[in-house]
Amino acid sequence: MSKIYTPSSAASGIETVLKMLEGRWKLIILFHLFGGKVQRYSDLEKLIPGISQKMLAQQLRQLESDGIIERKVYPQVPPKVEYRMTEWGQSLCPALDALLKWSEAHPSPNKIE
Repeated sequence: MSKIYTPSSAASGIETVLKMLEGRWKLIILFHLFGGKVQRYSDLEKLIPGISQKMLAQQLRQLESDGIIERKVYPQVPPKVEYRMTEWGQSLCPALDALLKWSEAHPSPNKIE
């Protein structure tokens, strides 16, 4: 059975989701992990120019603590760390794809190219 929302409970739910996804880099990180892709930390650094090591580590930790991505550490030297979306995190794909299509259909004068 589907939950029935009031305007207040819907706003609260959306606020919770936005807090999980807030941050300049989180959505960019997620787009690099969609579709079951597995990325090493160093690969994410290369794929996201302009992000500092500190910020990448911070954003990855937050996404992991929220259960959106998972981190796998291999016991070797040098250390190998891989990131992938959790099943729950992967379920964000249709919602974010819909937002992308919505933005294309309704161009904003402040759109970032």
